[in-house]
Amino acid sequence: MERAAGRHRPQTGDPLKVGARTLDLATPRIMGVLNVTPDSFSDGGRFTGLDAALERARAMVEEGADLIDVGGESTRPGAVPVAEGEELARVIPVIERLASELPVAVSVDTRKPAVMRAAVDAGATMINAVDALRTEGALTAAASLGVPVCLMHMQGEPATMQREPRYADVVAEVGAFLVERARAAEQAGVPADAVLFDPGIGFGKTLAHNLELLRRLPELARLGRPLVVGVSRKRLIGDLTGRPLEARAVGSAVAAAFAVARGACIVRAHDVAATRDALRIAMALAQESR
Repeated sequence: MERAAGRHRPQTGDPLKVGARTLDLATPRIMGVLNVTPDSFSDGGRFTGLDAALERARAMVEEGADLIDVGGESTRPGAVPVAEGEELARVIPVIERLASELPVAVSVDTRKPAVMRAAVDAGATMINAVDALRTEGALTAAASLGVPVCLMHMQGEPATMQREPRYADVVAEVGAFLVERARAAEQAGVPADAVLFDPGIGFGKTLAHNLELLRRLPELARLGRPLVVGVSRKRLIGDLTGRPLEARAVGSAVAAAFAVARGACIVRAHDVAATRDALRIAMALAQESR
């Protein structure tokens, strides 16, 4: 598999500069998921009010979140796009408050260049680009903002991505896509050491595809970019356990710990406390005895 382009290829343990903060990625980090949408697959409508969103973010930080990722447009299977103005209205007030009140970095989960710009102006110090900066103008916006960018793989669009997704080799194809998008980002002016990769678990993939990606994460880690993995409460957890959304914390935490053991640097989580416990235990067990 081709390595990612770039003058400097960040490795798993390299620090990540997020605004005034530096994340040591030699220790796995947790990105708390804060959806301020009415239709998120997991917690849609629960945190659309500013006070509720702030309370939830504070709770995740207390539980051990290292970053808070704010999303104002659902990307669940079957979701329809949200108008730019509506997305801005949802995320900007929340980001402003989080950035000024919380001791952790704030990222914005979006596809829209205008939302990226407004979010960084409001205090976000990372962009979680769920379509890998393929929206018109997104590459230019990301390059101009000077913050880290996570490029995620998604086959198709949220409205259609789960309609019979197909791959000859899902790991090779996801890896090639991420390398190509990293090259495009660097050519636009995004520094090579500011790019992270997310294989997009559940985004245009079957259960078999998702399991193959998780098992073969070391191949993606060898591309030389810090890996972000999101498995929290997703359908694969339900398929494997038979549990409904509200009862997937244990399965999600186990899958997150497995992802870290296979090379992930950052895991996205709704149930931060359970995920933190799982990572601590996995890290302790992985340490060699002296």
